[in-house]
Amino acid sequence: MSTPHPAADPAAGAAVKAADRAHVFHSWSAQGLIDPLAVAGAEGSWFWDYDGNRYLDFSSQLVNTNIGHQHPKVVAAIQEQAARLCTIAPGFAVDVRSEAARLIAERTPGDLDKIFFTNGGAEAVENAVRMARLHTGRPKVLSAYRSYHGATAAAINLTGDPRRWPSDTASAGVVHFWAPFLYRSPFHSDSEQQECERALSHLEDTIAFEGPATIAAIVLETVPGTAGIMVPPPGYLPGVREICDRYGIVFVLDEVMAGFGRTGRWFAADHFGVVPDLLTFAKGVNSGYVPLGGVAISAEIAATFDERPYPGGLTYSGHPLACASAVATINAMAEEGIVENAARIGEQVLGPGLRELAERHPSIGEVRGLGAFWALELVRDRATREPLVPYAAAGEAMTAFTAACKKNGLWPFVNMNRTHVVPPCTITEEEAKEGLVILDAALAVADAYTV
Repeated sequence: MSTPHPAADPAAGAAVKAADRAHVFHSWSAQGLIDPLAVAGAEGSWFWDYDGNRYLDFSSQLVNTNIGHQHPKVVAAIQEQAARLCTIAPGFAVDVRSEAARLIAERTPGDLDKIFFTNGGAEAVENAVRMARLHTGRPKVLSAYRSYHGATAAAINLTGDPRRWPSDTASAGVVHFWAPFLYRSPFHSDSEQQECERALSHLEDTIAFEGPATIAAIVLETVPGTAGIMVPPPGYLPGVREICDRYGIVFVLDEVMAGFGRTGRWFAADHFGVVPDLLTFAKGVNSGYVPLGGVAISAEIAATFDERPYPGGLTYSGHPLACASAVATINAMAEEGIVENAARIGEQVLGPGLRELAERHPSIGEVRGLGAFWALELVRDRATREPLVPYAAAGEAMTAFTAACKKNGLWPFVNMNRTHVVPPCTITEEEAKEGLVILDAALAVADAYTV
């Protein structure tokens, strides 16, 4: 795909910005302090503004445009479906909904062969928790610190990052625990094996003191996304699976961000040989072209609702336009080798390139990731591992780093003291290397804040 060269139209951009500031209420923002970029268009790995500035999208927006912007096959599928059947209630059987469910079930691990459709990831998590509680008859759910599961009522309480704090009433039946993260180990481990063993022991202790018979589910991001792309050590997820089996706890893997090619496999669980009881998805299932998410359900849990009605549903569950975009996305990913491309780019370009940057930039404390899913842990001091900015706080250093990226045409995904390298899974080797060059220059800015 050729690199787009947009024409400038500043007057149109000013009008878009003015209308936005007059009427749009933005998420996660102090409304009077933001200055949103007016976007004119996008294609492939790029998007651009009305002033003619192009940005290489190293954020995939919210880590969801796995197939890139404006993929022609997906756009055409949405148009064709709109001409044929725009919408129909969830209670009907519709060809495109059934086909989307079949294609998803074909790729999920194990016997996760029934698909409940939602409008996005948070609703998927909400329904997975509801299914687990009804299946077990138990009230509590365990989830990890350093996690993000969505912003609806149950999902925000499951979340382990600071976005939970304003909504957490400590009454949602959620208990948090520490998952493994060797670089900032809560267990004072000095190896991946030790971190795995100590994290599993900690989880078992948490279960014992909470009461196994009170716990419906353990919910984990297979590879945590926004919280830092901490790839779990070998043996950890199979260990959690064994613990869940022993205590009759439902194991839920949240693959909203990690799924559909992002890690170089269809699902991140495929790296670890583990099959959950429920798997949540969204984002990459159709690259966010139309809102869609869902829960992939095991045979055992699906059987719970054979004769007992499932008390949940959504007006737009399995919306035809969303399902059409999912069918086109999954087929294009398979036909064009997009999952394989993500794996190759990660192994041959992003991984080696980021590690080479770490050798030259004292602001990089750690490089970690898989496929098209990487994070740089930025620090003030490599020896003490002090973050470049404090936990849950903004700071001049990250602001300057981010501005340097954008000035040179790279749109980063930044959270706390990290920059995440999460381009579309369709990114070319040339584009990835171009992004690394821009990152190199921006990291020189971050280096100025190190000790």
